[in-house]
Amino acid sequence: MSKDQHPVVLSTHNLSARYGKVEALRNANIQVRAGQIVTVIGPNGAGKSTLLNSIMGLLPAPGKAEGQIHYQGQEIAHCSVEQRLEQGLALVPEKRELFSSMTVEDNLVLGAYRRRKAGRSLRDGLEVIYTTFPRLRERRFQLAGTMSGGERQMIALGRALMSDPKVLMLDEPSLGLAPRVMSEVFQVISRLRETGVATLLIEQNSRAALQVSDYGYVLEVGEINLEGAAANLAKNPKIVEAYLGAAKH
Repeated sequence: MSKDQHPVVLSTHNLSARYGKVEALRNANIQVRAGQIVTVIGPNGAGKSTLLNSIMGLLPAPGKAEGQIHYQGQEIAHCSVEQRLEQGLALVPEKRELFSSMTVEDNLVLGAYRRRKAGRSLRDGLEVIYTTFPRLRERRFQLAGTMSGGERQMIALGRALMSDPKVLMLDEPSLGLAPRVMSEVFQVISRLRETGVATLLIEQNSRAALQVSDYGYVLEVGEINLEGAAANLAKNPKIVEAYLGAAKH
């Protein structure tokens, strides 16, 4: 089965969001298939984070989202954040939002709500995370607040994966990371395909995001202006000029 034959697990139809009278997102239509990595690129303030927060039901007051959000064929726009989590959506926010005074392992366990509810083993889940991020195994009893930026991002990713998500949404996962650590994080994101997890990625590093993704959307001033296979977007002269720097000959 080719990737474009995989079932659509998440889609939006005319999704709009506003903060008071300010419209931050306008009629966004996207879809993400199982085992696929989809990236949304665009300038700062384009509405990328608003898109993820709208899907997750996390728009801060006085934010309001309108439009349709379908997850595994069901409309979920009316669902609470907790219900969306229970159904298999997970978001790693830009600020990571770890509990600094808790250990690495305790932070990971906090993400296992769905796993606990289903009666699955926490230890098995932790073993998967520690295999993915060996550094976290070494430092599992260390306080999260003492970890480096890259390690904190690994904890945030691991905590989200502990919930066994069907759709993982990542908001700027490379933010503030050294190039070597950023590369490591993107390698992990790429390997998520093998698990069947669908990934929706928001990323300022457009080049790295398109390299790891299957499909992409370009969001500018709250509207999707362009979409297509990530490899094609990476070669589009407009995208190269605006987001990827000068083409190399």
